[in-house]
Amino acid sequence: MITIVAGTNRPHSRARRVANLYAALLREYAAPHQILDLVELPADFLTTALYDNAGLHTGFNHLAQQASDADKLVFIVPEYNCSFPGALKAFIDGLPYPGGIRGKKAALVGLSSGGQGGLLALSHLTDVLMYLGTAVLPQRVRLPFIDQHLTDDGQLTHPLYLQLLREQAELLLRF
Repeated sequence: MITIVAGTNRPHSRARRVANLYAALLREYAAPHQILDLVELPADFLTTALYDNAGLHTGFNHLAQQASDADKLVFIVPEYNCSFPGALKAFIDGLPYPGGIRGKKAALVGLSSGGQGGLLALSHLTDVLMYLGTAVLPQRVRLPFIDQHLTDDGQLTHPLYLQLLREQAELLLRF
């Protein structure tokens, strides 16, 4: 099972639209998958699901289980202030340690409205995942100027972007 993580808790996010596109690609390969959308994080999870409360919040536990059940993960990561969203970091911090996503394989897709395509966000997330024992596919996809190339209904208008996602999905399936 491949779990696609829409890496922000922002409602109606570009990350979710790209996650839907990635899911469509995986359907073409008949690859079992699911989407884990951080918009479903409980609003109070920082105080009710982490640290001394680990394992006690049903809503958070459901999302953590989706990550744990995955053989492979795809992180769709918007760039927030030259890094990845704090909600994604807090979610990862709340996963069981060690365990959670240890020993899994991951592909990363960066989104930004600027020209770097989330390069720093992907670098920061790669460091975190490698520390946790999650192998990261070297072919990280960066989608710069995403606001100009992703429609409101979730279509990419830049053919290269779809090609890069397709190539990464194929590599992830063999990874």
